[in-house]
Amino acid sequence: MLEARNVVASYGKTRVLNGLSVGFEPGRMTALVGPNGCGKSTLLKAIMGFVPLRAGIVRLAGEDLHRIARRGFARRIAYLPQESHCPDYMTLGELVELAGYARYSLLGGPSARDRELFAHALETVGLADMADRQVNALSGGQRQRAFIAMVLAQDAEIVLMDEPVNHLDMKYQYAVLDLVRDLTETHGKTVVTVLHDLNLTTTFADNVVMMREGRLEAMGAVGETVTAETVSRVFDLDADIFARNGRLVCLPNRDIGARIAPPTRTEATA
Repeated sequence: MLEARNVVASYGKTRVLNGLSVGFEPGRMTALVGPNGCGKSTLLKAIMGFVPLRAGIVRLAGEDLHRIARRGFARRIAYLPQESHCPDYMTLGELVELAGYARYSLLGGPSARDRELFAHALETVGLADMADRQVNALSGGQRQRAFIAMVLAQDAEIVLMDEPVNHLDMKYQYAVLDLVRDLTETHGKTVVTVLHDLNLTTTFADNVVMMREGRLEAMGAVGETVTAETVSRVFDLDADIFARNGRLVCLPNRDIGARIAPPTRTEATA
């Protein structure tokens, strides 16, 4: 299991994570939800070691994750940030090949097994016939699927994703999250992803971690954790939560405009 225990992290003097303790169930998809600025993205960055911990520890299978050498780390955890970029000249095939870097020998390149992984990753995301296309010539939905292909080709047991459907329209949000869900159901990956839409969370995630002001408010299976009470406590939002066609639906009440307050932190620390 991947777990963070009593984690404290800051940007300068601004504390973002306040003694947070969470665990992520293997082989399941967990969504991190909460208001802007509550620390969702910072938690992923703290796990990756991009934000230093002021206190606490991150463990994988009981081992201090940040003591693992970076190449070994990359074999076990893949990370997709909010914004992903690559040089204009890079093709989709070249992008996906980058995923195998942690497996390459000092003087070697991709093995036959690596090339099988690359081809399978492109086939999985529906881009097998576009390996020679420049990534920046793809549509928004295709580019996001391209970066998910790179994550797949990394073949890590754990995948961290920060808003993988950001800036996508509804059709591609569902298409991309179908692919993300398939990482657990077909490939057995442990997926932790930041989502903003509770209805996407209840549709695709197995578990949910609900955060507010850098602290854990609720954690558990989606069907047991996303309730009117937890939504009110986490988001200051009155909403009806009901089951329809086998999943939960969050329907906010309409009289919320007058009660909207500015976030306590900048969106950059979300």
